Amino acid sequence: MNSEEIVWKPLYETTELLRTETISPEELANIFLERIQNLNNKINAYITINKNVINEAVNVKREKNKDILYGIPIAVKDNIETRGLKTTYGSKLFENNIPSEDAIVVERIKKAGGLILGKTNLPELALMPFTDNLLIGPTRNPWNLERTVGGSSGGSAAAVIAGLAPVALGNDGGGSIRIPASFCGVYGFKPSYGRIPLYPKTIKAFLGLHSEGFLTRSVRDAAILMDVVSGPDIRDPESLPREVESYVKALDDNIEGTKIAFSLDLGHAVVDEEVERAVKEAVKTFEKIGATVDEVNIKMPDAGEALVAKVASEILAFIGDKIEEWKKVAYPLYIAIIEQAKEVKGYEYAKAEILRDLIWSSIRDLFKKYDFLITPTTAVPPFKIDEIPGPTSIRGKDVPLIVGWMPFTFPFNFTKQPAASVPAGLTSDGLPVGLQIVGRPLDDVGVLKLSAAYERMKPWKDWRPKALG
Repeated sequence: MNSEEIVWKPLYETTELLRTETISPEELANIFLERIQNLNNKINAYITINKNVINEAVNVKREKNKDILYGIPIAVKDNIETRGLKTTYGSKLFENNIPSEDAIVVERIKKAGGLILGKTNLPELALMPFTDNLLIGPTRNPWNLERTVGGSSGGSAAAVIAGLAPVALGNDGGGSIRIPASFCGVYGFKPSYGRIPLYPKTIKAFLGLHSEGFLTRSVRDAAILMDVVSGPDIRDPESLPREVESYVKALDDNIEGTKIAFSLDLGHAVVDEEVERAVKEAVKTFEKIGATVDEVNIKMPDAGEALVAKVASEILAFIGDKIEEWKKVAYPLYIAIIEQAKEVKGYEYAKAEILRDLIWSSIRDLFKKYDFLITPTTAVPPFKIDEIPGPTSIRGKDVPLIVGWMPFTFPFNFTKQPAASVPAGLTSDGLPVGLQIVGRPLDDVGVLKLSAAYERMKPWKDWRPKALG
């Protein structure tokens, strides 16, 4: 088997190659390092490569019940702490930061035999739904190098779809896993808030909204990672117990009779024609697998302004007395955010908590009747990098800056619900479009099961981006 075949395999197939000793951990790590060396300069997926990964691959050992990820090289978003490996948060302010401990999710990955391949690109402090910073610049979309990958887990999504990692860790405070999954044509899973313990939480932003999660080539890969990293830890008092003994085993459960609600706009969004076409076509797949799908009218309050006020205030409080130092090296767009944050009043910040209840109230009755809600993941396909921070009009209608093209993801961070983005199809010019699956509160296993049923009917693991040649 040649290296070109190996880099496109999903995690569950790669683990079998390692189990049968068809390939060694050292050989596998070398294959990905070589591909990164050849392609990373094109797409900017990685900020830092782990120079010790080969030694770690040579020394990794199989341990009974602790070898689920034996020898698997994994990409890690560069706002997730890695002991002894630079973690920059995409910021000049932290460009030489080397953590003294691993994040819990990394700690558990290592205990299961996984290897940290490198740290992936993100917008500064993970604040934006596109991936660009003053450290290494933008991550380019492997489907079209002039297009964005979204964000903030953009480097992780790009690494997976470009064959630069089997799987990648990301996180999601307003859509940061699901948006790049949609723009890159991979699976993006945001578990329920607290399902994966969060420690340390160094960057104090998206408080109460942030979930650790994954970018993968298949749903089964995400379930494997959930089996490894989910479950409580005393270092995170908000962490949740696991729902099931094995998320992987639950994937094959029958979903016939499942009731699904579908909304194209959540009552206020404007959606691009290409996205609407791809999503409506993808929705038909759920009926083919035995689910009932009803298009519903939702009057969800628009929480975009409250999200911006909340996050801007939190980041200003986090930076504290380093604000003038940061302004000298901050991503240019952030200067306006800093000034805006200074004007946010306490009651405006509190609106975010009030809106949390209002958003849930607007869909609570829907989730009494339906098991899932599906929507587009984003309102637009991947836009050009030189159009960052994104379109301000869709279908000839003005939309709010940034939140206008990503209205579908952040409401479900407020409600803490599990959600995923699955590839819905391609636009007429070959760009990925995503469909979002939202589960009932705490029903992570349900989102994974429905995603897997959809994938069996409409698989995407063999998608190959054309811009890489």
